[in-house]
Amino acid sequence: MTDLDLPFSRVAIRVGALVFCGDEVALIRRDRPSGSHYTPPGGGVHPGEDLLTALRRELTEELHLAPDDATQPELCWIQDQMVTRPGPTPSPRKLHLVFRCQVMPEVRASLATVEYDDLPDGSIELGIIEWVPYRQLQHLPLFPLIGAVVSALASPDAPTGNPYLPPITDDNYSWRV
Repeated sequence: MTDLDLPFSRVAIRVGALVFCGDEVALIRRDRPSGSHYTPPGGGVHPGEDLLTALRRELTEELHLAPDDATQPELCWIQDQMVTRPGPTPSPRKLHLVFRCQVMPEVRASLATVEYDDLPDGSIELGIIEWVPYRQLQHLPLFPLIGAVVSALASPDAPTGNPYLPPITDDNYSWRV
């Protein structure tokens, strides 16, 4: 057994964005047998890839959002994840970098309404793009665990304060498959 076979010995970086249009934010809803859950659009950073390049790539892939059609992404929150997940491979440690940007209503009208995620077994999982009032995020099964801090914002463009959020661990989260 090598160090890479141990849980959390690999570190992955995920970039995601809360794409606001007025008081609503785009989230990807995935419906599973255990229930629905939500994530901000985004994904993993490729080796050697710049963080903003990765974010723009993911927003283009998932929302069909062209980089020039949104405001400059602003890094708002960082959350460290060390959660044991189901499956045969060791759970990675993941750093979630959550950005925020704004789009105009005419851009929103042109964005994707569904997103298809390729799964390791070769199948595809459907995600529904849902626009949700940002103050309701605290009531959703949202991952990473940003719902409370987003809902507490005075406005969609309000200062966010300390970007470091409490870590996600087996003590405060369990995977829903």
